Amino acid sequence: MTIQRQYSLPNCKLVLQGLSETGSPDLSQGQVLSILTNAECHIQGQEPSLTGGRDFFESLVRQVSSYAQEFLSGISLPRHQSESQELVHLQRIDTNLHRLTVFDGNVPEQKPGRIVDLNTVQLFDLVEAVDQFFADSLTLPGFSLAVRPISRKEAKLGEPVAQKVIPAAVGMSGLALASLALFLLPIPEVQRPKDPQPQSNESIDNLEAS
Repeated sequence: MTIQRQYSLPNCKLVLQGLSETGSPDLSQGQVLSILTNAECHIQGQEPSLTGGRDFFESLVRQVSSYAQEFLSGISLPRHQSESQELVHLQRIDTNLHRLTVFDGNVPEQKPGRIVDLNTVQLFDLVEAVDQFFADSLTLPGFSLAVRPISRKEAKLGEPVAQKVIPAAVGMSGLALASLALFLLPIPEVQRPKDPQPQSNESIDNLEAS
């Protein structure tokens, strides 16, 4: 029996369809969607929807997560060779315009199969839809995302998060925005408090006089 999951936001909806590897699911806990057969990404005002299999969906999740991290931090993260063969690419066109490209194949000579331009609100609805997917333990439990934290040195080179986010924050999901912003903050340095300096007799006399 086909299992379907939906993760819906005002400007974006992810629909996943698949099967369960378990022969007799425990209905009290819900069915586990462990084999993905089809994925759809619906963007408000952009038809038809973006569709594909597991390779498409995993590439979409990786690129959306990585791009959102770069966008909020203002830092271009180093690219790995494998990323050039991703089925999905995201690039910034303007302050409030982001181009999502889906390729037909996964070879260097691949040609774009679909290009969709997103505004920042649509982008972060997509980010939160992905976040909802990761929060769902019954859908593709074996899939995880390796995210590299931004170092303190890189954070100093980037544009402050607040300057990047505030202009486009109207209508944006607070959960997605807050979680990404907190993730991007560098780990604070903990300094040992200085030992109190003993006061001189002159200082004590001045305090008593006052």
